[in-house]
Amino acid sequence: MNDKQSLAHSVWRCKYHIVFAPKYRRQIIYGRYKESIGKIIRVLCERKDVEIHEANACKDHIHLLVSIPPKMSVSSFMGYLKGKSSLMIFDQHANLKYKYGNRKFWCRGYYVDTVGRNQKKIEEYIRNQLTEDKQQDQLSLFEEVDPFTGQSNRRNKNKVL
Repeated sequence: MNDKQSLAHSVWRCKYHIVFAPKYRRQIIYGRYKESIGKIIRVLCERKDVEIHEANACKDHIHLLVSIPPKMSVSSFMGYLKGKSSLMIFDQHANLKYKYGNRKFWCRGYYVDTVGRNQKKIEEYIRNQLTEDKQQDQLSLFEEVDPFTGQSNRRNKNKVL
């Protein structure tokens, strides 16, 4: 199998297994729009000349097996992919912007493996990401300003529920 590619003075085979997950509160949305999100990811990979060998969208995370050219680092590609895809998701599905507070769709960080699929590490990564995201979500659950009216959502501190 000849899967080597070449540039002017180099031959390379840079395959990366990348795993990343949507935010905890976005997983409800993710199930409904999984196909649309897959198309967005494919388009963004084509724009950067990144070849997708295999992709799998599970219920709480995404697996990508990609070839990234050596002129681009994995971190710069992932910053581009997650940032641009978030913007495109919220542009295509405008009703999602205000339902859950902010325009961030993906969890912080990602898992990269250059050799193969290390199942235990991936499961551990996903578990840690989801618990960390739940904790962060509890800190920023309340929206200060109503996005439709622009009025403050401050609750009266003296009011007893």
